[in-house]
Amino acid sequence: MWPDRRLIELFKIELPIVQAPMAGAIDWELIAAAAEAGALGSLPCAMLNAQQIREQMGKIRAHTNKPVNLNFFCHSPPVPSNAREARWRERLEPYYRELAIDPAPVPSSNRTAFDAAMCDVVEETKPEVVSFHFGLPDPGLLRRLKAAGFLVMGSATTAAEARWLEARGVDAVIAQGNEAGGHRGIFLSDDIATQPGTFALVPQIVDAVTVPVIATGAVTDGRGIAAAFALGAAGVQIGTAYLWCPEAKISAPHRAALKSARDDATALTNLMTGRPARGIINRLMREIGPMSEVAPEFPLAVGALAPLRAKAEAQGSGDFSSMWAGQAASLGRAMPAGELTKTLAAEALMHMRALASSSA
Repeated sequence: MWPDRRLIELFKIELPIVQAPMAGAIDWELIAAAAEAGALGSLPCAMLNAQQIREQMGKIRAHTNKPVNLNFFCHSPPVPSNAREARWRERLEPYYRELAIDPAPVPSSNRTAFDAAMCDVVEETKPEVVSFHFGLPDPGLLRRLKAAGFLVMGSATTAAEARWLEARGVDAVIAQGNEAGGHRGIFLSDDIATQPGTFALVPQIVDAVTVPVIATGAVTDGRGIAAAFALGAAGVQIGTAYLWCPEAKISAPHRAALKSARDDATALTNLMTGRPARGIINRLMREIGPMSEVAPEFPLAVGALAPLRAKAEAQGSGDFSSMWAGQAASLGRAMPAGELTKTLAAEALMHMRALASSSA
């Protein structure tokens, strides 16, 4: 029996596990499998347009009727800086020459912030849950979601952010520790140097808010889930562990890097998108950063890197790829998403029973 059932009852799911939304790395296949196994399946929408979201939701609903979460970014539109973007292209020019790529055409980025059009899609596709990264959307859009009966989650990297989210009506807070893979959800400041780790963050957020708290950040096996509950969490959000699944749509270099990852394999970097995110260290991070003031504002850094990434990946290299992963990537196991979901839950309950019996 789970010691805290608030998340299970709130989302009407079988297991207190949220499958993390990982843009560009997963699609309906993994999401439906995780949801059918009892987790809250999460579709990342930041790199999808409205029609793509409709198509993905249609496929998910065709394979499961279990609860689903749509996840969106809430970043402010970047302020273009021709000088900064020119410096970025200049810094990348040696790599363009090395790979024989014309540096002139620079593709645009495709990270979409939540807006009225996306709110329309949510109302049309009717997910059970809507979650946000980098804060919350415009208050009017948030009121629309709440009025329509959607449950809302937001990510916090500090107790102050958690209180801010609760004051604006979220139904649950995702406590993202420094160890987590992917983009930092930080939004009240831009100081990543002081972001707490999961073990320090979760109990402080649990004490700061009354809504259920979901721990995320290097939770990769049953031990991590049991630890999250011991810290007061009502559930966990798991990302990197699902990247090991055959359903994950990651590149061959990314999958190979996961398999060889160690506890020192990742670092925070702003090179890939312009915003700090944790990924497996590659050549670009070693030679330029991993943090650099030259990288343009999020998501403008993506464009100039795209041709390099495509050419390198075609050659079997992740030198310029955003291979997002948390600090416990090495604990991952290659198994289907549904099987992994059930295995994680069974392991967590086993560890909690063992801890309970040892303290009796």
